[in-house]
Amino acid sequence: MADQYAQSGEDIRLSEDIQATAHDIPALRWEEPAEGPVLVLLDQTRLPAEEVELVCTDPQALVQAIRSLAVRGAPLLGIAGAYGVALAAARGFDVEEAADALADARPTAVNLAYGVRRAQQAYRSAFGNGAGGAQSGQERAAAAALAAARALHQEDAEGSSRMAAHGLQLLDELLTGGTHRILTHCNTGALVSGGEGTAFAVALAAHRVGRLNRLWVDETRPLLQGARLTAYEAARHGMSYTLLTDSAAGSLFAAGEVDAVLIGADRIAADGSVANKVGSYPLAVLARYHHVPFIVVAPLTTVDLETPDGGSIEVEQRPGHEVTEVTAPQAPLAGVEAGGGIPVAPLGTQAYNPAFDVTPPELVTAIVTEWGVVAPVTAEALSELCDRSRQTTMS
Repeated sequence: MADQYAQSGEDIRLSEDIQATAHDIPALRWEEPAEGPVLVLLDQTRLPAEEVELVCTDPQALVQAIRSLAVRGAPLLGIAGAYGVALAAARGFDVEEAADALADARPTAVNLAYGVRRAQQAYRSAFGNGAGGAQSGQERAAAAALAAARALHQEDAEGSSRMAAHGLQLLDELLTGGTHRILTHCNTGALVSGGEGTAFAVALAAHRVGRLNRLWVDETRPLLQGARLTAYEAARHGMSYTLLTDSAAGSLFAAGEVDAVLIGADRIAADGSVANKVGSYPLAVLARYHHVPFIVVAPLTTVDLETPDGGSIEVEQRPGHEVTEVTAPQAPLAGVEAGGGIPVAPLGTQAYNPAFDVTPPELVTAIVTEWGVVAPVTAEALSELCDRSRQTTMS
C-alpha cells in the first residue's frame, strides 16, 4: 500500500503483492492515518483492468464516488453512507448537510438513505445527550456515528452468510439433479456487500459444496457490471462461469440451460415488487414462461415498507452518454483519453437509460433474506418477516 494517502477523490494503485490476493481486497474500509480519517474504496469503475483504491477525505468526494458508481450495490451503499456521516463528523464538516447530500446521491437504492440516517441518528443522540464541553461532545458524537457505521458493516457481513445458507437450501429444495445452472444479472458479490454478497453469495455457496454446474453471467448493459465485475469475482473464486449478452438469455431458457435465476435488489416495495438493475424484469418474464424459479436475494434493509408498490419506486435515470458511448479502457485508445467515451451512435441521438426496472411480485418465486425466505411473495408475508426481525432484534 502506498505510504501516503491521496487527497480527496484521488486514487492509489495497489501493489503487486496485494493484487495477487485481490479477492481479499475489501470494497470499502475505514482508515485513520496521521492526516486524519479517510474512507478507502476499491474503484469499481476501473475493474477488471486495474485494481485501484479511491481515497475519500470529505463527504462530497464520497457523493461523487457514489454517483460515478465507483462504489455501488445496495447493501454497500448503505454502509458507505453510514461511513460518510462518520467521515463528516470526524473531519469537522456540517453533518446534517453531508447526510442530506449522501442520502440523495442515488434515489432508488433504499439502503443508502437507511445507512446515512442510522449513523446520523447515532450522531445526534450522542451529541444531544453528552455532558461536557462542545469539543468533547463533538468527539463523542463522531465516535457514535463511526460505531453505527461499523455495526452496520458487521451486520451486513453476517447477513450475507445467512442469505447464502438460506438461498442454497432453497435451491436444493426447488431443483433436482444435484447441480445447478444459475443465471445472474448485474453484480451481487463482495463488491456490493460487507460480506460475500447477496445473489452471488448463494451461487458461491453452491460452488463450494460442488453443486454449481454453471454460472451464466449477463453482461448487464450499458455499464457491463456483469462482464466487468461478476466475471471478475467468479474468476477469482475459480467458479465455472460463462458470459453472455443480455439479449442472449432467451435462447438459453429455450434450450433448457437455466435451472434458476438469482438476482439482487435495490429496493423492495411493501407489496413485494422488486427494483433491480435494468434487464431484471425481462428475465422474470422469461423465467415464468419457461417455468424456471426467479429468486431475489437481498437483506431486509432493502425492504421499504413505506413504498407501497412498484409504481411508487423512484427509478433513477442515468445520463444518455452511457448508452450512446462506450467508456474507453484505462489505457488510451486511438486518440481517446482513458475514461473517455467512444461514440457508438450518431451525434445527437437521444437515449433512454433507466438504471433499474421493477418486477411485480407475482413473477418472483421467492425473496431470500438473512431472516429467512418469503415464498410466495405477498405483502402480508413480507410485513410479517420484517416484524419478526424487529422483535428479535429488540428482545
